[in-house]
Amino acid sequence: MKMNKKYLPQEIEVWYVIPSIRRELAKAMAKKGLSQKKIASILGVTGAAVSQYISHKRAKEVIFLADMVSEIERSAERIMENNDALIEELQRLLDLVKKSRTLCTIHHKYGTMPLKCEACMH
Repeated sequence: MKMNKKYLPQEIEVWYVIPSIRRELAKAMAKKGLSQKKIASILGVTGAAVSQYISHKRAKEVIFLADMVSEIERSAERIMENNDALIEELQRLLDLVKKSRTLCTIHHKYGTMPLKCEACMH
């Protein structure tokens, strides 16, 4: 479903990309045996949010390609080793979403924008 409003890339990040990254982080951490309560504490979300991420009831609009999922899994490892790495890893992943033009794809899907937009690439 395409929206009629012109959304800023940052709005798309907040509403779609960051929740989807959290979803993949939660899934990766759960695979490593962390409890949903511990994952919630690390990610700064509720246990219910983690449960919904893992069961694909929340943040299901964006599906990342395998290479991005691998990067998110690497970030999950780093964050599990050092919880203070969350912000740095989230920024790294957001940069990758921009550089890979995944943000452009999502932005075209959920917002109206110029076809030849290069705003995120500068």
